Parts: sequence; structure tokens; C-alpha cells
Amino acid sequence: MEEETEVPEVQEKPRDPNDKTVYVGKKNVMSYVLAVVTQFNQGLPEVKIKARGKAISRAVDITQIVKNRFINTLKVSDVVFSTEELPSEDGTISKVSSIHLTLTK
Repeated sequence: MEEETEVPEVQEKPRDPNDKTVYVGKKNVMSYVLAVVTQFNQGLPEVKIKARGKAISRAVDITQIVKNRFINTLKVSDVVFSTEELPSEDGTISKVSSIHLTLTK
């Protein structure tokens, strides 16, 4: 018989309503484009887009779509590339590339 191991529950931090960051994941690109445009339409002067791993190219696509189709005056004021260390399922540490894009009107 296999013994069941208890997986610790991950505590999600409550999201700050003033957080102006869009985290890019697996949804379709236009969902993130809408999120960015909505934040700018609410009057925010700056929006950040963050992505890791395979989603990095999607974050760049989102930035270009917003800039070329929706907000022509948009500027990419900062681009930061980094490597994050994440624990994998087998307990080892995996290094994952990440990008942080800062967009300003």
C-alpha cells in the first residue's frame, strides 16, 4: 500500500487593489492586453507586466499590441531581466528567467 503524503497548503497573499502589475501566464494574449488597457483607462500613469519562462515572449507581444493598436503614446520606460530560483516538485532548485516591463503613458 502506498502511504499518502500531505501536501502543505500554499497560502496565497491577498492581492493589493492598488497593485498595478499584470502577471502573464497561460491565458490568451488579448486577456492581458485588456487588463493593461483597462488599468491605463482607470487613470494609472504606469503599469508593470511581469512574466517568467515561456511567458516572456507573450509579455513582449502584449506590450507591442498595447503600444501599436491601443495606446500610441505608450513608452516602455524600464525593462529588467532576471533569474529566479524556484523549488521544483522533486525538491531541487530550478532557475527560471523572468522579465519585468514598465509601461508609462
